[in-house]
Amino acid sequence: MPYNQTGLVVHDADAHIMETPGWLRDHADPDVRERIEPLRYPGGNELRQTGDPREQQRDLEASFERLAAKHASDEYRAAEEVEIMARKNFAATGSFVADDRPRALDLLGFASQLVFNTFHNRRLHDWEHGRDIELAVGAARAHNRGMVEFCAVDRRLLPTCYVPLADLERAPALADEAIEAGAAALLVASGCPPGHSPSHVGLDPVWARAQEAGIPVVFHVGGTGDLVDPAYFANGLPVPPDFHGGEENFRSVDYMGIPGPPAQTLATMIFDGVLERFPELRIGVIEQGAIWVPSWTRQMESAFDAFARHEDRLRVLSLRPSEYVRRQVRFTPYPTEDVGWIIEQSGPEVCLFSSDYPHVEGGRRPIERFEASLAASQVDDHARQRFYADNFADLMGSALAGVAA
Repeated sequence: MPYNQTGLVVHDADAHIMETPGWLRDHADPDVRERIEPLRYPGGNELRQTGDPREQQRDLEASFERLAAKHASDEYRAAEEVEIMARKNFAATGSFVADDRPRALDLLGFASQLVFNTFHNRRLHDWEHGRDIELAVGAARAHNRGMVEFCAVDRRLLPTCYVPLADLERAPALADEAIEAGAAALLVASGCPPGHSPSHVGLDPVWARAQEAGIPVVFHVGGTGDLVDPAYFANGLPVPPDFHGGEENFRSVDYMGIPGPPAQTLATMIFDGVLERFPELRIGVIEQGAIWVPSWTRQMESAFDAFARHEDRLRVLSLRPSEYVRRQVRFTPYPTEDVGWIIEQSGPEVCLFSSDYPHVEGGRRPIERFEASLAASQVDDHARQRFYADNFADLMGSALAGVAA
């Protein structure tokens, strides 16, 4: 019996692969391969590393061989159905063994998954904001090859491909490459590119490529650098563990900074007319919550009313900010957020279901949590259907063609 027992088609707007240490290097061109360091797994991860780097690499390779063998064992597979939402990270079915992921989808009962990396958003951001654009481009290409290859095992897996926006002249061609490679969505950093606004007219060809291809542009948490000033953590107190038991991920203080980059980026794009110029473009704001969306849209409405008399860019807009949001932007609430209230405040168009599979942060019962909130707010069947399926279909456009419901 699959995990999804809603009686509805459910599309998962946020899922992940778990990259092995040399995953990015293995997919990189020779001219950048040696410049990409293998992944390290510090802190609370089950593959925590200590000691000599060469010994670490040998230990990691042996660890993954043992993990792959465990995933292939009769004992592991016999418990997959009951454990599908309990096993997390590298322990989860299909987390790093691509051939196992279709079985995970069957056990979850999801019609599709939009698939992101786990460990590389911050790295891609830092390379893009560095001084070596060739390394940034080479790393993005390697990432995209790896994502498309992993998702090729099942058409229900929809790969996200990263497009650096740092170089205005090269970004459109990089978007073309990603689309031609099989991207179901173009992943860009939630924050400002280095040296220019995300609304710069030089990026219009990127948005045009996505609109023409009928696929969305998506933001995802983790690709914006530090969410808050590190000094906020210099409090003289012990560092609390994160979800994984270590010290490297999100906690309550930096959680509060998650909405900042996408809120500013989207507001800038709306005010500067990007969504006006590209009315069919869809934007997904993934794993960055949605509880902030009602107040953010009201703040944009206030800004619009305060400045429209003095700013030509606002006067030429054909819609109000909140109308662009309802038409073109979609968000994934966290399971701990009151999705029923968000829908009441912002409309049935904006929210998407997501599981965060196979991450710990997604929890073991996301559907149950969302269902409780939807019921408490007496959300009608139409809005519930939109949350689990229809809004995702609107976001993904042609990328869902050929995916069986």
